[in-house]
Amino acid sequence: MAFCLLYPEVRTRGDNEESEKRAFSFPATGVQVEGQAVLLAIDDVSLPLKNNLCYYLSKPKVRKEPVLTPSRDNPDAPDYLAAHFYGTVLHDQGEFRMWYYPVSYGKNQKNLTQGPVCYAASKDGFHWRKPVLNQLEFKGSRNNNAIRLPESKIEGVNVIVDENDPDPNRRYKMVYNPFHGGTFTIQTATSPDGIHWTPRNGYPKEQFFEQSGFFQYNGVYLIHGQSLEVGEGGGARGRQGYAWVSPDFDRWLQATAEAFALPEPANPAERGTTKPYDQVHLGVSGASFGNVVVGLYGLWHNFPGDQSRNVPESWFGHEKTSGDLGLVVSNDGIHFREPVKGHVYISRGDSPVTASNGKTYPTILIQSSGILNVGDETRIYHGRWRNAAYGEDYWGEVALATLPRYRWGALGLYPRQAEGEVWTTPITLPKTGSRVVLNADGADAMRVEIANEHFELLPEFSGEKSGFSNGQSGLECPVNWPAGDLASLGGKTIRLKILMNRTDKSKPRLYAVYLRNVSREHGGETP
Repeated sequence: MAFCLLYPEVRTRGDNEESEKRAFSFPATGVQVEGQAVLLAIDDVSLPLKNNLCYYLSKPKVRKEPVLTPSRDNPDAPDYLAAHFYGTVLHDQGEFRMWYYPVSYGKNQKNLTQGPVCYAASKDGFHWRKPVLNQLEFKGSRNNNAIRLPESKIEGVNVIVDENDPDPNRRYKMVYNPFHGGTFTIQTATSPDGIHWTPRNGYPKEQFFEQSGFFQYNGVYLIHGQSLEVGEGGGARGRQGYAWVSPDFDRWLQATAEAFALPEPANPAERGTTKPYDQVHLGVSGASFGNVVVGLYGLWHNFPGDQSRNVPESWFGHEKTSGDLGLVVSNDGIHFREPVKGHVYISRGDSPVTASNGKTYPTILIQSSGILNVGDETRIYHGRWRNAAYGEDYWGEVALATLPRYRWGALGLYPRQAEGEVWTTPITLPKTGSRVVLNADGADAMRVEIANEHFELLPEFSGEKSGFSNGQSGLECPVNWPAGDLASLGGKTIRLKILMNRTDKSKPRLYAVYLRNVSREHGGETP
C-alpha cells in the first residue's frame, strides 16, 4: 500500500521574498500558506457567503475492532488495564508511530498507576506492535514499551514533527501531562528521534491542565485542553476548552484563551465539574492543514458520582458518565466553532467500546492528536474508554474512523432548489501562478467565476468564460478556464464564486476547494 500524506507548509508574512511569491494569503485572517490552501465546505470563514446552499455533514465509517488494546496477557505491563488514546498518531520515517497513555494496577486493585508514556509502531496503521525500548524499569523490568521521563504519574501525551526547527535535537516536540505539585499540569520535551526525550527545566505554568491537542499554526505553538477557569461573575464552570500559546515552544504565555465552550446552566449553583450537564471534555484536538484547523471536542455527558460509595474516586460518575465527539473548525488555531451547533459527529453508539463478558458499561470517546490524511482517506484515531469502576472491567482502547480525504461535510443545494452559489473570502494569489481543484460530487454541474475582492466579476474569468471541470465526481476535479491559466492574476487579491446547478443526473456536493501553487520555474504544480 502506498501512502501520501499532505501537510502544507505554513509561513507567516515577511519570512523571505521567495516565500511571499509562492504563498496564498488570506487578508481576513492574516495567514499565509505555501503549496496548497484548503477551503473546506464546513469552514464558514473561508466560504462565508451562500445562497440556496446548506451543510450536509458526513458520517465517518468506524472500524468496529480497536487498533490497539491493553496488554492483558502481561500483568506487569504499563498498559495492562488500559491503552488510552490521550495520545498521538503520526506517519513518520516510513511507518505509523503512536504515543499513548497507559493504565495499570497500583499497590492493589483499588488503585491505578497512570503512565508512564508508552510507544507503539505500525506499518499500516491498523496492526500495531509495542517495541521493547529498555528505557524505564516498571514493576521490576525494563522489558516494556515505556518512555523515560522524570515524572512517573502521567496522563496525556501529544507529539509533533517540527521540520522547520534548525536544531535536529528539537525536531520532535512533545507536550505531556504529569502530576506535579498536587495537580496535573503540562510539561514539554524535545527529541531527535521521538524515542529519547529531554524535558525542559521547570514547567510552563504551575496550573492545572489536561490536554488533548497540540499543533503549530501560523507561527505559534498551541496546546488545547481543559482547565479550571472561573466563569462570569467569578463563579464555577464545568469542563470547558482552553488554549495555551507559545511563540517558540520555550516561552509560554501566562494568559489562557477560551477556545471552545458549551453553555453553562443559568443558575450558578448548578454549574461545576460534578454537576449533571453536558461539558467539554479535554477541550479540542486539532489538526492544522495550512490555513484551517479541523478538530474534535469531547462532548461529555456528565453524571455525578455517588460519594457515599466506598470506592476510589467516588465523586466521579463511574458506570454513568458517557461521551461523544463533536466537529469544530478554526482559522486562528485558538478559537473553534461548530459548523452545525450541537451536532454529534462520532457518537458512542457509532464507536462503542469493547464489551466486558456480557456486561454493558457507558462508552466515553476520547479525542486527541489522531487526525491525518493517508492517501485518499482522512483517518480519525480516537480513544474508547469503558467507564467501569476500577478493576478488571476498567478498559481503554484505540479506535479508528475514516472519511474520504477532506470530506468532513459538504455544501449542497437546498431540497427542491435548482441552483445556488457560494463565495470565498478574499485570497491573494501567489505571483508564481496557481490552480483550482474541487473535491466534489457532481463537479460537472458546477462553474467557478473569479471576482475582485469587492465582488466585481472579472469578464475574462466569468460568465461564458467561467471555469469548469471535466470530472463528474472525485477527490481531485481540476478547474479549467477558456481564457487559459491564472498567470495574469498572480499577486492579485480575488474571490471565487462557485455556482451549482441541479440536473436530472447530478446532485452536486462541494466538500473542498484546493488552491495550489504552480511554480513555472520548476515546471509543475506544488501540492
